[in-house]
Amino acid sequence: MRSVKSLIVAGAASLFCTAAVAADMPISPAPEYTPPPPADFGGWYLRGDIGFSNQSVKDVRKSDEAAYSQITSLRQTTDFDSAGIFDLGVGYRFNNWLRADVTAQYRGKSNFRGSDVFTATAYGVPYSGADNYSGSKSESLFLANLYADLGTWWGVTPFIGAGIGTSRVSISGFTDTGYVNPLVVDASTVYAGAYPGFATAEKGSKWNFAWAAHAGLAYQVTPNTTVELAYSYVDLGPGTTGAISDFTGFTAGNVMKFKDITSHDLKLGVRWNLDALAPAPVYAPPPITKG
Repeated sequence: MRSVKSLIVAGAASLFCTAAVAADMPISPAPEYTPPPPADFGGWYLRGDIGFSNQSVKDVRKSDEAAYSQITSLRQTTDFDSAGIFDLGVGYRFNNWLRADVTAQYRGKSNFRGSDVFTATAYGVPYSGADNYSGSKSESLFLANLYADLGTWWGVTPFIGAGIGTSRVSISGFTDTGYVNPLVVDASTVYAGAYPGFATAEKGSKWNFAWAAHAGLAYQVTPNTTVELAYSYVDLGPGTTGAISDFTGFTAGNVMKFKDITSHDLKLGVRWNLDALAPAPVYAPPPITKG
């Protein structure tokens, strides 16, 4: 019986000593909490751009193909002045690499000049002539665009993109002044000398399928503001004048067709993020109690 009491006393003394030693040991600090990385997502944004165009047209031609049946050679030159462009849009940034927007763009009036120098044969009689064209052109352009951001270096993010949509091409103030030398009326009537001609056309507008390719550089000025310098190649489709009438006022219902109007655009733009960045949460280690 005495031996059992001795074992109980010894065990109790051992537990007491172990607890005393543990109480004197230093408490290890809790591991520091590291918040998870922020999710890779974007949000809605507004955009605005200003810039200028550098336009060209493949061919300017009368809708009456019979007018060209006697021509044996034709040399044409065309030129557009630069014009201002302005657009507004709304978009969504899906993540750090992909975003999309829709834009509505007004393209200001651009003065047009062109000329045809030709030789022809009528009733076996050769003759030559020239036509000098002038007018102005403007467009409205609506595009849905998709962009890929290609990473960021020293704060600058290069990007590429493409867009599809529609354009409304308007041509106004078209005139045609020219001459033929000699003037061949029919097989028996040939007038020597240079005979002038003059024609005008009413304003005409046309809706087309349009597309664009984009490339540029972006710089984030503030968390919610990004500045862009961008280049766009835009295919606006064809244009047309209204009915052509000569100096007597006669019109046969023909129009002048502008084939394949394209433009090299340079733009400066701003994007405003509509989803304000929330402040980062403050993480504190959990309380540690002793005992």
